[in-house]
Amino acid sequence: MAISEDFSKFATNMRTNRLFLLLLSIVICVSFSSCNEEETYGEKKKRERNTISNFIKSGTCVLEEVTGDTLLYVAPIKVISEDVFSAQDSLTNLAENEYVLLAKTGIYMQIMRKGCGEKLMNGETATVHNRFIEFNIAGDSIQLRNDNMSSIAVPEKMSCTNTYGNYTGSFISGQMKKYYAAASVPEGWLVPLQYINLGRNSSETDEIAKVRLIVPHTSGQGDAQSSVYACFYEITYRRGR
Repeated sequence: MAISEDFSKFATNMRTNRLFLLLLSIVICVSFSSCNEEETYGEKKKRERNTISNFIKSGTCVLEEVTGDTLLYVAPIKVISEDVFSAQDSLTNLAENEYVLLAKTGIYMQIMRKGCGEKLMNGETATVHNRFIEFNIAGDSIQLRNDNMSSIAVPEKMSCTNTYGNYTGSFISGQMKKYYAAASVPEGWLVPLQYINLGRNSSETDEIAKVRLIVPHTSGQGDAQSSVYACFYEITYRRGR
């Protein structure tokens, strides 16, 4: 009888120990998984920095597969500081393919044309029409665009507001809103509004603003943020009615 009781206690202790070890294993696995996710995100950020660095050094040339026509060409980039940019009246030298690094956001910006008209004033909300190319730097491919013949009649349309230098915006219509299923305008698209004018090119001599940008995931659209990749953009800005 005593032997039976001892065996019962032994079996109970074994089951308890197995349960404890199982729970301990689960905790360890969850902890390891969490650490691994953090490491993976860190690796993705490092990879993104490397792709941006390589893009700056080498640029890119995207050709149409059938015709061989150039769809996008970016020469090696010369990076300038915000101090140099400010001393140049907030302009970038196109002949030297200059881009200014905006330290706060990590965005690289080239102002190809400052544009006709006036800047978006404090307290003002305006409708802005855009033509753009979105190039996935890591994927080395054009991801989205509305500057070609198939979409020439449908510009991107967004509503933008300047509140004491804080620019916000939402897409009214267009491919960005449709493709990424989000109305919020990425920070990368709004940053140039501090430096460019919004006009309507009502005469032959008027030219609307045009910029080129390298946008890290932290200032990009939703997919770039979740997958951690940078995009290159070429965007025009035209004031809507």
